[in-house]
Order: sequence, then C-alpha cells, then structure tokens
Amino acid sequence: MREFLPIIVVVAIICVFAALFLTAYVMLRRRKANVTFDRNMPDREIVSRLMKYARPHWRSFLLVLVVMVASIAYDIVSPIIVGDIEELIKDDFELNILFEYVAVYAGILIISMVCTYFQSIILQKTGQKILSSIRQDIFTHIESLSHNQLNQIPVGKLVTRVTNDPNAISMMFTNILVNMVKNVFVVVGVLAAMLIKNYMLSFMVLCFIPFLLLFTVIFRAFTRRVFRTVKDRTTDINTYLSENLSGIKITQSFNREKRKREEFLEKSNELKKAKQNQIFVFGIFRPMVYMLYISSVLCLLYLCGRGYIKNTEFLGQVITSGTLVTFYMYISKFFNPIQTLAEQFNQLQSAFASAEKIFSIFDMEPELVDEPDAVEIQELRGEIEFKDVWFAYNPGEWVLKGVSFHVSPKETVAFVGSTGSGKTTILSLICRNYDIQKGQILIDGIDIKHIKISSLRRHFGQMLQDVFLFSGTIRSNIVLREESFTDEEIWQACKYVNADHFINKLEAGLDEPVRERGNNFSAGQRQLLSFARTILHKPEVMILDEATANIDTETEILIQDSLDRMKNIGTMLIVAHRLSTIQHADNIIVLSHGQILEQGTHQELLHKRGRYYKLYSLQFEKQRSALEKMA
Repeated sequence: MREFLPIIVVVAIICVFAALFLTAYVMLRRRKANVTFDRNMPDREIVSRLMKYARPHWRSFLLVLVVMVASIAYDIVSPIIVGDIEELIKDDFELNILFEYVAVYAGILIISMVCTYFQSIILQKTGQKILSSIRQDIFTHIESLSHNQLNQIPVGKLVTRVTNDPNAISMMFTNILVNMVKNVFVVVGVLAAMLIKNYMLSFMVLCFIPFLLLFTVIFRAFTRRVFRTVKDRTTDINTYLSENLSGIKITQSFNREKRKREEFLEKSNELKKAKQNQIFVFGIFRPMVYMLYISSVLCLLYLCGRGYIKNTEFLGQVITSGTLVTFYMYISKFFNPIQTLAEQFNQLQSAFASAEKIFSIFDMEPELVDEPDAVEIQELRGEIEFKDVWFAYNPGEWVLKGVSFHVSPKETVAFVGSTGSGKTTILSLICRNYDIQKGQILIDGIDIKHIKISSLRRHFGQMLQDVFLFSGTIRSNIVLREESFTDEEIWQACKYVNADHFINKLEAGLDEPVRERGNNFSAGQRQLLSFARTILHKPEVMILDEATANIDTETEILIQDSLDRMKNIGTMLIVAHRLSTIQHADNIIVLSHGQILEQGTHQELLHKRGRYYKLYSLQFEKQRSALEKMA
C-alpha cells in the first residue's frame, strides 16, 4: 500500500479541486434560477436547428470524414513505431531496420499532412456556403418583419445578427465540429491501441477520465454564461455606435461629445469586464485539464520507474522501456484532443451564443402575413375606402377612432390636422404596414387583408418627408428595383418632376455618386429624386407624407409643379402642414385626435368656417407677418 502512496496523494489533490469546482457549479445553478432574463436554449435544440444548414452539404462532410480517418493514422501508429525503435535501440540492432522504421514513420506523417490540407480546403469552402445561407435567411426574415417589430429592435442589434454572429457559427462548422469528431476518433483509436499494448496501464489512465468529464461539464456551464454576456455586451456597443455615429452631427451641434465619450467608455468597460470573465473562466479550466495530463504522466513514470525500466511488472503485466515510451506518447495523444476541445470551447460556446441570438430573431413570427386566400392584383384603379376603422399602436391607446371615408380613382385627397391626429397612420394602414384592430380597408372593393402584401405595395409609390437614398449612384437610387429601364425612360421621369435641372449640372449626371443617406445632396434634391423614383415605376396610388416640408421656396415651386403633373397619373394621397400646397385637392379631410371633423374642397371648408378655416387663417397670418418683417 505504501508504494502507491504518491498516487493516492495525487488523486486526493485532484478530488479537492473537483469538490471546489462542484461547489461553484451548484452556486451558479442557484444563481441562474433567479435570473429571468437569461435565455437558455438547450444545446441539443441549437445543434438540431443548425444541422438544417449542414444537411445540403452532407457529401462534403462525408468526404472530410473519409480523409479524416486517413489523417488520424499517424496519431494511432506513430507511438507504436517510436516504442519499437526504443526497443530496437537498447539492444543490438541493424541500421537498415532503423531506416525502415523511420521511412514508415515519415510516410505516415506525410499522408496525414496531405489529408489534413485537403480537409481544411473542403471545410473552408463548405463553411462559406453555410455562412452565406445563414446570412441570407436572417436578412430575408428581417425583411419580413412588420414596421412595429422593426421599431422594437435597434438597428445595431440587427447588424450584429447578420454580420458577427454567423461568423462564429461558420467557425463551428469549419473547425470545431469536425475537429470534435476527429478527436473522438483519435481518443477511441488511442484507447484501443493502449488496451492492446497494456490494459493495466490503460486502466490507470482511465481513472482520470471521470475528473476530466466533471471539469468539462462544470466549465460548460460557466462558459455558456460568460459567452452569452460577451454577445450581449457586443450587441450593446454595436447598437450604441450605429445610433450615435448616425447622429454625430446632433452631438456636435449641442456640444455633447464629452458625454457621449463617457457613455461609450462605460459600454466599452462593460464589454471589457465580460471579456475578462471569459478569460478568467478559460484560464482556470485549461490548467485543470493540463494538471490531469501531467498527473497521468507522473503516475506512469512512477509505476515504470520503480523497477528502473527492468521489465517491471504491474498487476501481472510486464512494462518495458518501449512500453513506457509508447504510453508516454499515447497519454499525450489521449489528452491532447481533450485539451484542444477545451481550447475550442471558446469558439463552441461563442457559436452557441451566436446561434441563440440569431434564432431569437428567427423565432419572431412576422405580424403581417398573407391570408391563405390572398390574391395577386395585376392592375389597380386606385379606389380606397375606410369603413369604421379603429387602430392603436399600443393596446387601448386608440390613434384612429371609427374613421370612414371614400377616395375615388385618380382623385387627390389631402389629410390635415395637428400632430398626432392620425394622418400618417392612415397612409401606413393603406400600405398595410400595420393591421387594424376594427373595421375594414378596401382597395378597389377588396379587403387589403385578402391581397398579397407584395402585390399591394407594388402599386403604391411613397414620397416621404425624410427621403432615404442608398449608397450608389443617382441612377441606382431612381431605378431601385430589378426592372431594367433605359436612360431615356429615366431622363423622362427626371424631367417630369423637374429633377433634371440639378442632375444636368452634375459632372457624372445619372452616374453621380450618392454617399450614405444621400448627404451630398440637399433636402430638396433628395425629394426630387424621390419623385423621379416614384414616377418611373408608374404607381396607381401615390402617397406624399410631408413631402414639401423642410425645403426652400425655389425647390417648393418645382415640387408643386411636379405635383400638379402627377395628379393625372393616379390616385394621390397627401399629408401636408402647408395648406397652400393642397388647395387644389379634390377632397380635404380634417382630422383631430383620430377622428374626422370635416371634409370637402378648399372653398367648401373655408365657407364652413370650421377647424380648417382656423388653421388656414392662422397660417395666412403667419405668412403675412413674415412678409411684413422682411419688408
């Protein structure tokens, strides 16, 4: 018993560490039970959902598996060859036999390296295909979400889901999962070889496996938590950057740079702490695995060294110097895959955390979907009718209360009212950006819920106050869709809305570069490009939401001339605070607190001397006062 005392001491030390980690694990489980915001999607579910992207490439993975089996031959056979060389060298030997062993060893090594190279090439190509599929699916799903859902998700969070998170998942397919399978093969092969070589020494090595499994399970619980935190903090800082870099001009205008730097530093520190926790957890587990490896090697050397490498017997089996060398190498190759797995837990848990974030977006069911009997409409006359429509963005907070009106084909209707009266909401509902709670909206006599959303919106042209231009050229921003248009058609649209006036002055004309959000053009120029974009696609219904706001008088005259021409194209719905721009509308609907107060032509409403008359008189007085001051 005394001769095994050192081994007992080593095992006792390992048991103490195991008890400490087990206690920490229990405390973590109790703390986790009190955390309600911590998403906890099981690993099995994550892997199952990710396999959907791997199945189309099963042939590539099968080929990798075949190549992998050939590559691990080196790990299984090389220790036996080195052990035989040790036995050969300690006795009298012939040099040519040694050369034969070395040649076999080198041949196996070369085959393994070639197989590993082709394995990496195949995996990288497959991984990029999977990465593209995930990004395409998440981007397509985001496009299917309603305006209400998109308003609840910060843009920076969506950017992270489409860019950073799929990268971690791609790494899992190209590196982690395949290496895990390879490591399993190596462990099984090495274990089988050890049992054949000396089963009693093999049992000694296997005594360390329960501790290894225990440490791995505990480490998994801690890393899952810290990597989720890292992902959350990364998302927070991306969201902060997306918002504040877009609004940096406002920050500079109000001299708030110092405050924004402090906020950014605070979020950076939170990410730093999360990263430090990640390093701390990994920095504990990796040495623990290495400790088990060293302990097994020490036990091997102790058992073999007791007889000074003179055919020592251990539990009935002889241990030679060749056995010692072979087992020393096998122990390294037995623990190395597990140590590698410990290192790859970093990427594995990162991939799982990323997958959780992506699936949280996938699990958001689109609020607006086509009805089973939804129809495709090829042509639209432009007749619109609201029947007792009630709508609220938040339950119980009604924005529209029993609104009813009728718009005839090719009629121009304007909506007037104070801020919050429901004007813009009506335009959003017509395009079915939201679904109403009560009532009915009809387009050409058909309930819009029975029309496919893509088909419905195809017949609308929207010109908003805040015109969004994409990075590219003037041409790409006007064409926008996939349809091919000739230069002549594009120029006709530009001339129709007076956009050709400033485009002709540009050096590159239609190919003039457009920077982010069109910030190299004035508000009026962006608005004229928006008009040209709409006219080119020939919509049956045109929607103008404050399209003439925030522009200079000269540009307003051009836009007003464009509006007069556009009235002949189809039905036009206008929201405008400047009542002078809607005087020639066929019908003006006055709203207040989500209800229609009055409607009629400009002259009819002035004659009634109601709310519209007061609004018009107030604006007229302001304009007259402004002219008097200028005079």
